[in-house]
Amino acid sequence: MDSFIPWVGGKKLLRGEIVKRFPPHIDRYVEVFGGAAWVLFYAEKHANEEIYNDINGELVNLFRMVKYHPNAVIEELKFTLNARQTFEQYKIDRGMTEIQRAATMYYLIRTSYGANLQQYGKKCRNPYNFMKDMEKIQQRLSRVVIENKDFSNLIKQYDKENTLFYCDPPYYKSERRYTKDIVFHKQYHILLYEILYNIKGKFVLSYNDDDFIKELYKEFNIQEVERGNNLSNCEGKKQAYQELIITNF
Repeated sequence: MDSFIPWVGGKKLLRGEIVKRFPPHIDRYVEVFGGAAWVLFYAEKHANEEIYNDINGELVNLFRMVKYHPNAVIEELKFTLNARQTFEQYKIDRGMTEIQRAATMYYLIRTSYGANLQQYGKKCRNPYNFMKDMEKIQQRLSRVVIENKDFSNLIKQYDKENTLFYCDPPYYKSERRYTKDIVFHKQYHILLYEILYNIKGKFVLSYNDDDFIKELYKEFNIQEVERGNNLSNCEGKKQAYQELIITNF
């Protein structure tokens, strides 16, 4: 199953490589930096207990409303036009219900360039048309716990033996804002390493191919993989990127 949204840094093109490295027997699966949850949706079930987490409150609200009130979100989008004026207005709207916030977030993701939420996209897309499979999405999320925590508190809360943490943090030297006010600086990469070093469970970690990251995780299993890019460059060509998949098993 595909995710119902694109997202910056989404793992649509790398999810197969990631999932095939998962250990066979886990009781709990935790996506620490959930984003669009491409890895979560790749399987009908990764474990009996599954947790999706992201620090972005609007993204988490979207997932929760799709889980509990998908039809209401669809109704909010039904007569919404894909237009630059609407896009700019939605970027500043305030005082909405949780369902209206979810619909607005979905609209901004679907109509912005590269799902960046800031620049209006060039392609004419009707955001309502993408809601066709929402019933299947709702069913997949129905057994998933949805959290809105920073990575350190989340990992500490859910860590136990037979837990698998999948971590897809902002890439080193390519960070966007982790929250509205916090950039994922170098100390956060180091903190993530320190927490993962001491967990009881297992982790699978995806990163950009960088010497600092390789040195930081040198005592773990580091595998180099290649992925394509969803977006084309100015010449219309899609580039390939080298990435790392790191595990503690």
